[in-house]
Amino acid sequence: MGSSYEVLGIREGASEEEIKTAYKKLAKKYHPDRYLDNPLSDLAEEKFKEINVAYDQLIKNNRNSNQSYGQSQNNNQQNSYNRSSSQSGNISFQRIRQLIQSRQFREADRMLNEISNRNGEWHFLKGINAMNTGQFQKGYDHLRNAVQLEPNNLEYRQAYDQIQRRSTGYRNMSNSRGYSQVNTCDCCTNLICADCLCEMLGGDLIGCC
Repeated sequence: MGSSYEVLGIREGASEEEIKTAYKKLAKKYHPDRYLDNPLSDLAEEKFKEINVAYDQLIKNNRNSNQSYGQSQNNNQQNSYNRSSSQSGNISFQRIRQLIQSRQFREADRMLNEISNRNGEWHFLKGINAMNTGQFQKGYDHLRNAVQLEPNNLEYRQAYDQIQRRSTGYRNMSNSRGYSQVNTCDCCTNLICADCLCEMLGGDLIGCC
């Protein structure tokens, strides 16, 4: 027995309509009812079975192929949508960085609030923006969240660590001079921290004040 295509006498990759047409023609030709009391009845019956097997196999394979193609198309469309959404998010975040650099903090905050993907990047930019608008504890919390969400991101880690180091250094200096109760939200400490974060994005908070 040759391939299913050869059995039905059609080209490889034929359409379902071509398969059905070829099958009907051969099934009519070799149908056992046409060979009653005929010495060739056994051969005709064998041929009839053969074309039925070939037909079933080709129809099944053809439909599975079409189904797989449809799934592949859907997956490609979904992947394209996901890439587009991801790219749109990246463009938004890049625009927010530019707004923070140019000290357009209110617009940056508005854009951040419209983003539903609250990932590490969102918390990082939200933290920097908050620090630069005097919301020091809120900014500190967002930066901490950014590091917790993406602990391997060096940019987030460096920003958070710099705040920690500068806050600790200023606290130690204040204690040595007799000041007490200096915390993360201390005004002078956080002006330095905000300036540090602003510089990370290419700005200079204290130089602009």
